[in-house]
Amino acid sequence: MSDDELPEGWEKRISRSTGQHYFLNKYTKESQWDTPTEPAKPASSGGGPDKVQCSHLLVKHNKSRRPSSWREENITRSEEEAHELINGYRDEIVSGKVTLAELAEQYSDCSSAKRGGDLGLFGRGAMQKPFENASFALNVGELSEPVFTDSGVHLILRTA
Repeated sequence: MSDDELPEGWEKRISRSTGQHYFLNKYTKESQWDTPTEPAKPASSGGGPDKVQCSHLLVKHNKSRRPSSWREENITRSEEEAHELINGYRDEIVSGKVTLAELAEQYSDCSSAKRGGDLGLFGRGAMQKPFENASFALNVGELSEPVFTDSGVHLILRTA
């Protein structure tokens, strides 16, 4: 399918990490794996911040789109095991035993681990949709429940 066969406002791209095709909304810079069927719509200003800053802890599993990380070359744990790990980490953070940053540095499967999970400021369209939705729904200082994306299972802490 060429770009001129796509609905207005979409581009077809290839993921550098997986080699799979994905589709980019030219207006919002949001991406999706599924072929769009409707024209792209510009971002609506539905109130709320334009950008947020979050830290996260990612636990990948064997069905993650890239089941390897700086910690493990070949991740074999199941999605259920990843979810259990995230729940355990969340309990430790909520109880005050440890911070998300401390756990992220040790256990996160994202390269942001070296920064305590800090992803910096980002706007809409920069992250996978479930991650974005959770991040923008949090209040500053609030910790998410487990968030599932194509990358794995996340805990997200909104920091700004």
